[in-house]
Amino acid sequence: MTGLKSFVAMAMAGSLLSGCVAMTPPVDVTRFHNAQVAAIVPGSVVIEANLTDEGHSRSIEYATYSAAILHELQRVGFTEAREAAKDSKYLVRYTIERAVLSAGGTRSPISVGVGGSTGSYGSGVGLGIGINLGGKPKDKIVTELSVRITKRDDGTVVWEGRASVEAKQGSPASQPGLAAAKLAAALFKDFPGESGTTIRVK
Repeated sequence: MTGLKSFVAMAMAGSLLSGCVAMTPPVDVTRFHNAQVAAIVPGSVVIEANLTDEGHSRSIEYATYSAAILHELQRVGFTEAREAAKDSKYLVRYTIERAVLSAGGTRSPISVGVGGSTGSYGSGVGLGIGINLGGKPKDKIVTELSVRITKRDDGTVVWEGRASVEAKQGSPASQPGLAAAKLAAALFKDFPGESGTTIRVK
């Protein structure tokens, strides 16, 4: 496990360094919460991916996303639950969806072994991925990260967000490592963010 964490740490560092050099496309972000009524008080978290059986064969990719999400949560005041994780204040679950967007507008899912939906009060409202077919037609990789934060004691959803990015197929920004860092950083920018509004983060 220690070896995997070290690998992920190095991968994250490499991804962030690459991000400084590579031109990365903007990220569309939408968040939903009631923080204006009940403030979200940071606490300990456990992060889990919504995995299908197929997902276990890509544990390094998921670990990269988990690390990116944890990094951003720690930046805004949350802590990682290490001992007695079942007693953490919050449970953070995420879903990754990747697809190829052809020049003709056809969208074909890329299986990454992550299934399901985060659900909740924000689901289905203003969360579509914008399709930009302007300029020279080229296939793109669309990567979408959905995260839901719930209270462990009663299952109340306190925050939900979704971030998506379109990158030219084969470009650095389309690779899982860089996409993880970019999406997580955009998703938790100015946390908790304005509820119900879609913004574009460069």
